[in-house]
Amino acid sequence: MDKELGREIILEHFSHPLNKEEVNDSKYLKVNSNNPNCIDNLNIYLLIEDNIIKDIKFMGEACAISTSSTSIMIKNLIGKKIEDAKEYINNFNHMCNEEEYDEDILNEGLAFQDIYKQSNRKNCALLPYKGILKALEEYEKKSD
Repeated sequence: MDKELGREIILEHFSHPLNKEEVNDSKYLKVNSNNPNCIDNLNIYLLIEDNIIKDIKFMGEACAISTSSTSIMIKNLIGKKIEDAKEYINNFNHMCNEEEYDEDILNEGLAFQDIYKQSNRKNCALLPYKGILKALEEYEKKSD
């Protein structure tokens, strides 16, 4: 992805994040994902039905990278089966850690393809993904 386009996508998702709202519904799993080294502290709400992610919302205080990464993640995971969501998450993690990944499934997530060059910012981009993985693990434990 062109670097300028990547910056525009990040700025757009920071300025107008998707699904940034508090949730008070017991159908949603709630997890907290935070970075003790900065202000990033997100509550992530996940609604799963029949192993499909039906909705994701978030609320909290976070930097531009964490906020935009969360918004892009939400856009790409809603409607996915859990196994497909995990594939997306694994590819995003691989990209951020300069490992082999499948560009074709990351869509706007490619805006962070050079984040590995800034290790402190990499944590910000990965923060919502850590939270989602916690929520998916919780869901799978309850489903067993």
